[in-house]
Amino acid sequence: MLSHTLERGVLVITVHRDPGIGGRATLAAEISNLIRAHKPAPVVIVLDEPAPGGAAISAVLRAHRTCSNLCVLMSVATPSAPARRLLEANADTTGPRLVIHARTDTAITAAFTAATAA
Repeated sequence: MLSHTLERGVLVITVHRDPGIGGRATLAAEISNLIRAHKPAPVVIVLDEPAPGGAAISAVLRAHRTCSNLCVLMSVATPSAPARRLLEANADTTGPRLVIHARTDTAITAAFTAATAA
């Protein structure tokens, strides 16, 4: 369902497929555990599917709240314009803004640059 790597000090979590409503909580917990284990590394979540489903979007939004609570920079990369719009419209606005990119390489570079500038 997901994989992760460290690239230039950035935790890159790739969600390979939407878990469906029944797997949403498990996906969100796995992402949260990875974020906590690699804190304070910035996080990029990659939605690998061309059209990620609602459960994957929901898990990413939960991860954003976790990152906000932990003061960890988080961004998302997805080629899906509808998914980017959905994430933007539903992102938590009480903490750091969720940064959304169309390309993974751009998201990783931006996260690395932001982390080294801080």
